[in-house]
Formats: sequence, C-alpha cells, structure tokens
Amino acid sequence: MFSSEDVNLSLLRSRAFNQRWASVPEGVIPLTAADPDFPCAEPIREAISRYASDGYFSYGAPKGLLEFRQALSIDYIENKKVQYSPEKILPVDSAAFGIYLTCKSLLNPGDEAIVFDPVDFLFRHSVESVGGKAIPFAIPPGTDYVDFSTLEQYITPKTKMICLCNPLNPTGKVFTRVELIHLAEIAERHDLAILSDEIWSDIVFKPFQFTSLASIDQSIQNRTVTITGFSKSYGLAGLRIGAILTSNETYFKKIYSTSRHESTVHGSNVIGQIAAKTALNECRWWLINFIIHLQKMRDLCVSELNSINGFNCIAPQGCYVAFANITKTGMSSEAMHNYLLEEAKVAVVPGVKKWFGEGANGYIRLSFATSEQILTEALSRIKNSIK
Repeated sequence: MFSSEDVNLSLLRSRAFNQRWASVPEGVIPLTAADPDFPCAEPIREAISRYASDGYFSYGAPKGLLEFRQALSIDYIENKKVQYSPEKILPVDSAAFGIYLTCKSLLNPGDEAIVFDPVDFLFRHSVESVGGKAIPFAIPPGTDYVDFSTLEQYITPKTKMICLCNPLNPTGKVFTRVELIHLAEIAERHDLAILSDEIWSDIVFKPFQFTSLASIDQSIQNRTVTITGFSKSYGLAGLRIGAILTSNETYFKKIYSTSRHESTVHGSNVIGQIAAKTALNECRWWLINFIIHLQKMRDLCVSELNSINGFNCIAPQGCYVAFANITKTGMSSEAMHNYLLEEAKVAVVPGVKKWFGEGANGYIRLSFATSEQILTEALSRIKNSIK
C-alpha cells in the first residue's frame, strides 16, 4: 500500500503544490509540506465517484452534512474519549481556516494569545490577522516534560487564549495527560479559552499516546475549542475539509455567526465532507497501516540524519516530520535550505520565524510521508552533499 509503486510522480508533479512536487524544479525531491505522497484510500475515491455520478452539486447545509458531523462525533467518542454533540460540530474548509475562525470569533483587537515556539506559523498569523498579539512560549525540541508553571509569567490582563498544538508541529512532541492537566489548571485559574489544534492527533508513534485536552474533564472541555482536519491522516488537503468542535454553546454561536456560512459567503465543501465521512466510517484500517509505514520511515529518517556530520535529530513522538538541528554545520537554516536545494536537489523547510517562530533557528524540517525508496534517495543526496 505504501511502496514506491503507489506513488504516482507524474500526477504529483502536476497536482501537488504548496512547496511540493508541482512547485519545485524538475529533479528535486520535496520533503516539504506535510502532505502524503500516497493516494487516498480506495473507499474515499469510490464515495466521491458515486456522489459525482448523480450530477447534483447543490448548496450544502450551512452547518454541514449531518452524516459527517455524526461520523466525527462517533470518532471522537471512540478514539479520543470525548463526547461532542453533532449539533456543536461545524465543518469548515480546512483546519487552517478553523484556527483563524476561532481566533476571529473569540479575540478582539488588542487581545493577547499565547502560542508555542516553535510551532506552525498559522497560529501567529491567525492571531495577528484579527488584530491580536501572539505571545510566544518556548517549548524547545526534545523537551521530555514541559513545565507549564513558567507560562503564567506571560499571562497579562490582555491574555484571552492559549493556543495548543498537539501533537506539536514541527517538533513532534506529544503532550502527556499530566502536562495537559497542568495547562488546563492554568487556563481555569486565569479564565482563558483554549484553542486545541488536533489535526495531527492520529499520527502518533508507539509507545506514545495522544490525549485530547477536552477529555480531561467537563470544565476544561467547556473552555476548549478543538480543531481537526483530514489532510494529514487521510491525504485530503485539496478537498479543503476540517471541523471545529466545542461543547460551549456561547463559543459555538460566536463561531457559527462569524463563519458567514448562513449567508453562503463562506461554507464547507460538500464533496470534502463526503470524503471525510467515508474516511471516518470506512478507512481506519488504511490509517493504521499508514502509521505503521510512517513509523518505519521515521526510524529511517532519524537514523540517517544522525549519521550526517553536524546534524542532530530527536525522533518525533508524533507527526510525520523530522526536525533536525544543523547548528554544528556552521550554516543557518536558510543557508542549509538553499544549499540542499542547489547541491542535493532536495527541498526542506528552513527553521525560520516566517514558518515556525524564533525557536526554530538552527533547524530544518523534513516530511517523511513518502515511500522508502524516495526517502532513501533524498537522504542519500543530503548525506553526500554534506560530505
């Protein structure tokens, strides 16, 4: 299922954008945006074909298809141990938009939100786009235990939200239940909302386990807005489908009103919802096998990176990205990115503020959601170019 024969490079070179195959020069292997090189599961393709064959592409329900919301509700009960009513699940056109929409709904201009550092740029971007101020809280790569007690010194009367990314992109940190309880206690003590981005929650490697923040207790669930999506676990990035889940009636009303779904100015892709519903209902087997493959690729990637002079990479606990420290090479993240692109013909993401914050300086990020053959070739090119 996940061999090089399953990777259609011809199609990827014409369809896979966002720094990937369709965006890089011919001959370059992109280990960039976290998007699988593999096609989605067959039942998803069949469901889309059946829906399309009827020939009707009418407006969808403003609050999304009930069958999708029900499927996601069941998935969270069975796999995340959290109960969300389908009535308080809002399909949106991506997890990225879900993050922005939550910030737009719950923050006012001048409000502050704490974001991790390093973390995906979408958190800072979303907070700042609505007139807020993003306050970075450092969580260095490889931190075994995060002492959230130091976070309180960053909280001011303007602080309204904590942005949690779990598992944490780009470091692959999976927060323990003990750590999350500590974070929840701080949020309760200071009456803060928590935006919990859980798009990576299915991509967790043994022996680590994912804990959804809202599963801690009803009180913390009531101040949490959970974001999820289907681009990482099921390869549906181009279908633009994610969801916002909350048990807080006030939060949901604000988010739904701000979404502009009812006016049809915005809305969630119906075909995306059909695909996501099918993924949840019929494709868990595919996801399980994908994770088994990814764990092998993680071990290969980390082993090979650590064999390169000047490189150091701690194995990620979750996410299918490796975050390699390259400071001992004497090169900056941007310089290493440029060097590997020109000399190794491999594209990586440089650890610069633009993408991950100040805490990413001296690192590069590599996606390993590809075949063993492609990954081996890319790592070989990197190793030879550094030699």
